[in-house]
Formats: sequence, structure tokens, C-alpha cells
Amino acid sequence: MRKAFTAISSALLLVLLAQSANAQSTPEKRKVNIATASLGLPYLPLIIAQQRKYFADEGIEVEIAAFAGGSKALQSLMGGSSDVASGAYSNTLTMAAKNQHLKNFVVQVRYPALTIAVSKKVGDRYKTLADLKGMKVGVSAPGSSTHMVFNHLLTKAGLKSDDVSIIGVGTAAGAVAAVEQGEIDAIINSDPVMTKLETDKAIIIIAETRTRKGTEDLFGGPYPEAGLYATADFIAKNPNTIQALTNAIVRAELWMQTASIDDIAANVPAEYMLGDKALYLESYKRMHEAHAPDGLITREGAQIVLDVLAAFLPEVKAANIKVEDTYDNRFVEAALKKYQGKM
Repeated sequence: MRKAFTAISSALLLVLLAQSANAQSTPEKRKVNIATASLGLPYLPLIIAQQRKYFADEGIEVEIAAFAGGSKALQSLMGGSSDVASGAYSNTLTMAAKNQHLKNFVVQVRYPALTIAVSKKVGDRYKTLADLKGMKVGVSAPGSSTHMVFNHLLTKAGLKSDDVSIIGVGTAAGAVAAVEQGEIDAIINSDPVMTKLETDKAIIIIAETRTRKGTEDLFGGPYPEAGLYATADFIAKNPNTIQALTNAIVRAELWMQTASIDDIAANVPAEYMLGDKALYLESYKRMHEAHAPDGLITREGAQIVLDVLAAFLPEVKAANIKVEDTYDNRFVEAALKKYQGKM
């Protein structure tokens, strides 16, 4: 009798433990709205995770809204229209200066993957970075990460941000048209926009951050560009949801490490390719090194981003920002334990 009771008790305990474990891992929010700076190549891990149904595998439904630049995606997050933003890590720092607490919880782009160029229409006027003075410069959106990176380039040239005119051109066909129609003199943008302009021989490249070398040449070290971030409050209240999102993105990044060009092509909707599949895939070849292999952010990289921003944003320089408060690697570390070596 006692043995039977013990066996039943043990079985009941196992059931209760299993139910408890399941409850602890169940996403608090099953439907998640993500505002993304674009659906361009830098945010390919997000696209891959959606297309390969990795979010669904984690028990969540993700709705992605694409905006023309990171500042617009940030506005959506801060306004409450979105739960999570897919955009520049630097946004967590600029908002920290305003006493708004955001945290990056998984990196998608470990280098900015941006290319800076002048139009060939003004090529005869350009010899050095100092010649950017007075030019009309196209960025994805004023206040976005493209704007901030361009400001850093200006400081290297001894120029100030108001030495140029900044114009928002988006991250798609409108950006290409702005250069080719002579509406702007210089541009900083991601691929496939920049590969398209290179192919059309419409630009002269003056700096790039698609690669480790280009990134270190411009910034002096690593520069984590973008990932998923949310308010610290949302993360604290929805840790299982954040874990589910992170699992999907890390799984996509691990898959991308061994994926062929054909694999990538098969997992990107045609409408994201600017109507030119060959161009899109050529762009991927040029910038794929910039994609994060595992979603982690380093303190060194985070500090460099802060230092770059503080150099030209007085409010960031004046704020006592601790970079450790603007990111959280715990979710990535858990995701790697689950998926690394199993893809």
C-alpha cells in the first residue's frame, strides 16, 4: 500500500513539475508587434525567423510593421503601437539620455552594414572628407542611425553636423532615385540600395561598414549596429515572450551561418528584393559579414557606440549612462544553449 502511494505521489509530483516548467516558459504575450527600421538586408535575421516559422515554433505570432528609418520605428515603440523595435542599438543610448530605459536583447547586425558615398554628379568637387561641406546628404531618416554614423564621419573630417543639409530618403527605391535624379549629393544607406547605386556606377564610395575592417577603420573597434530592443519594463513583465523572440532570431542567425545563396533566396519574399533578385543576392554577398553570428553584444562595442554618440550629442555626453544598463545578453545565452550545434 505504501509503495503504491509513493509511486502515485512521485507520478503526481512529476506532472506538477512538468506543468510548472511549462507555465514558466509559456510566452506571456502570444501576439507581438515589432516595428522595424526596414525590411532591408540588415534585418534579414528577422525576415528569416518569420519566413521559416521560428516565431511560431516558439509559441508566438509576430506582426512586423516596416518604417522608413529607425527613428520612426522608435517612435512606434515609445508611442505604444509596438511591443518591440527592430533597429539601432544606439537608440537605447539616446533614450537613456532622456531617462527612458530601453534594452537591446539580441543583436542582428554586428557591424553597421552601411556604405557612405558621393554622387558621381559631384565627383569633381570631392577630393577629401572636408569636401562634404555644403552637400545635401541622404540618410534613411533624420535622427536615425544612418544620420548618427554620418555625423561621426563629419567629425573625423573636422566638420560639424550643420555643415551639411540632411534629407530623409528611406531605404528603398526612393533612395536610389534621389541620387540618380540629383536630389542629393551624398548618401549613407544599406544594401541593396548601395549595391544598386554601385552597379549603376552612380556613386563614389568614401567609407563602408559592411566588414570588420571597414568598421574598425571608421570607429576604431566593433560597433554593434542593430537588433531587437524593448522597454526595460516590457522585458521585466514579459521575460518568456522576450526569450521566445530571442530564440527565433538566434536560431535564424545560426541557420544563416551555413545557408547557401539559394537557401537565402528561397526564404526572402520577392517584394523585399526591390524587384531584382540578382541584385539582392549580390548585395547579400557584399554585406553578409555584418550579420551577427550569435546575437551577442560586447561591452567594448557598446562603449564605442556610446563614445561616438557622446562626441556630437551634448545630451548623451552630459548623461551618466552605463552601457550595461542598455543591453541584456541573458536571453541570447539561453538561446545558444538551446540551439547552438543543433542546427
